Amino acid sequence: MSDSSMNPVTIRSARPGDAPLILELIQALAAYEKLSHEVVATADGLDQHLFGERPYAEALMAEVGSTAVGFALYFHNYSTFLGRPGIYLEDLFVQPEHRGRGIGKRLLAQLAQIALARGCGRLEWSVLDWNEPAIAFYRSLGARQLTEWIGNRVTGDALQALAATAEDA
Repeated sequence: MSDSSMNPVTIRSARPGDAPLILELIQALAAYEKLSHEVVATADGLDQHLFGERPYAEALMAEVGSTAVGFALYFHNYSTFLGRPGIYLEDLFVQPEHRGRGIGKRLLAQLAQIALARGCGRLEWSVLDWNEPAIAFYRSLGARQLTEWIGNRVTGDALQALAATAEDA
């Protein structure tokens, strides 16, 4: 049968050459989140940051047959309270036509195995407050929403302005 639902799903670590596929999945995620206008990433930049001299992040790829259908992009953080590293999941995405097959759960389970193998004390991520299907999915896996924490971000001109105050401090 040529039906992709009959093909096995494989999860593997991303490797050099995957950056264009990862970018396609990032763009699909951004479209789903209605944030396409914010994507300025390039395949070359991803390649450098994932596989260059100093990698800043890692990724897992989900494939059906030889087709990339999902990914999890993550990096290490550190908990001073635990005194141990952690893993922050920046993005998790599975193409809509491949959802409901356990691919997202397999990506997260693989990431949990990586976290434990590396001695991490936690695995964490953020989810948009309107994304009820994702919130329900994460809760079904035992995730707890951290409503007492408010995310903060400095980008663009504000980041430049803050950096410029380093000499003044």
